[in-house]
Amino acid sequence: MFSHVMLGVNDLEVSKKFYDAVLDTVGIGPGFANKNRYVYTSPAGFFAITTPINGEPASHGNGSTIGFNVDSAEQGDAFHAAGTANGGTTCEDPPGPREGGAYLAYLRDPDGNKICAIHRPG
Repeated sequence: MFSHVMLGVNDLEVSKKFYDAVLDTVGIGPGFANKNRYVYTSPAGFFAITTPINGEPASHGNGSTIGFNVDSAEQGDAFHAAGTANGGTTCEDPPGPREGGAYLAYLRDPDGNKICAIHRPG
């Protein structure tokens, strides 16, 4: 459905360290430089981080979440651990199964954008 997702960040190098770590846990990365952004590619599309082109500070969207598929709860735990070790903060409930059976692990990146690892068993 989506060709790409791009998030605004305020410090490209801090955010690159964070996203290189979390996306490495799902076999993506590291990001490659393209002007004022870093791009992470997969067969399904791409994810990018960028400083805003209008020169204004980046800000996160209230109520927005970007979900990354993971192959297992263990991979989701690694995603979450890599994020918290590289400038991210945990948010919402701790990583784990939710009603309906999906495993979720929520993080905020260094700029406050909310991301999550999701595994839907079966």
